[in-house]
Amino acid sequence: MPFSVTEPVSDRVYVAQVLSLFSSVATSTVTAGIFIIVLFIAYQKVGNPVFVAVGIAGCVLNVWRISACLWLRKLASGRVITRDEARRFEAQFAAPHLGFAAALGAFSFLIFRGAQTELHMLTICVAFGYCAGVVANCGSRPVLALGSILLAIGPIICISATKQEPVYSALAVVATALICGAGRSMIVRYDEARKEIAARISSVSMARRDGLTSLPNRLALDEFFNARLALSVTGTVVAVHYVDLDGFKPVNDKYGHAAGDQLLIAVADRLRKAIRMSDMVARLGGDEFAIVQFGLKNEDEAFELSWRVRDAMEQPFAIDQSSILITASLGTIVSADRAANLHHLLQLADTQLYGIKRARHRLRLTATL
Repeated sequence: MPFSVTEPVSDRVYVAQVLSLFSSVATSTVTAGIFIIVLFIAYQKVGNPVFVAVGIAGCVLNVWRISACLWLRKLASGRVITRDEARRFEAQFAAPHLGFAAALGAFSFLIFRGAQTELHMLTICVAFGYCAGVVANCGSRPVLALGSILLAIGPIICISATKQEPVYSALAVVATALICGAGRSMIVRYDEARKEIAARISSVSMARRDGLTSLPNRLALDEFFNARLALSVTGTVVAVHYVDLDGFKPVNDKYGHAAGDQLLIAVADRLRKAIRMSDMVARLGGDEFAIVQFGLKNEDEAFELSWRVRDAMEQPFAIDQSSILITASLGTIVSADRAANLHHLLQLADTQLYGIKRARHRLRLTATL
């Protein structure tokens, strides 16, 4: 699932609902073809040049909405999507979608102003077929779906209600009832889907989250790495940091394991605050953590994070009315290899980490002597 396990479940539900909007372009493509055919038939029978303007607008909007779907699918593929990104994606999807609904409504208005009843029937089929597709594809976002339906069907209802003919009056009543029913159905489905998605995400998150610190675990980190690596930009580098706490065992020995657990939770919180929104920190086990960064321009940016982490760890931790001091050692590996393997990079960072620790230990021994 292309979202971060560190985000609230409500945000991830929203992201999942937005991504479902452009999961398929089949319905949009079929609707575009039918619209062109019916528009051509109507122009042949009526010869109104206004149909040309409506047709061009509708075709342009159809191309735009299909292209937008394909482009958004490409952008979202394999990526960690935040709520803010999903909001932008929804706006980019909604603009051409609502635009085409308006074009279809304008087409229906022109047809129903005329006297060709056979075109009226054909237009009703197209409009209601479009609305059925909207309910199926956009039901996860009821406001967008209802807005599209009203733009497409509204003109038919309004003109039918003013014709003062029993058949058209009945059409206006039936169409209004269908819209109300569709709206109610979409709201019920929306609530049910939201609960189902939330339950599914919570279940998935539990398997990818560390039980103590609530940080992503190794599995989540591996999925994040592979997804982001596939979409990494040429000319940027990835940094993998292996973080190990210095002096954690004495804390357990002196204050007990409960205090040690509280310390790990506090460390996780500081690590979250030290990284960028686009980075991921995970607990590998014990007092070992890993941080992955993508989109860096050079290794200097990676070492800036290393210093932030060290500075954050050097501040005292208030645990059970005690002030506990620890430090952290980091091994950092920077790679521009787009075929890099996280396990291998972690091994290299771990090796560097313990090389740093051994060198520090030798310095201490030399200073003691």
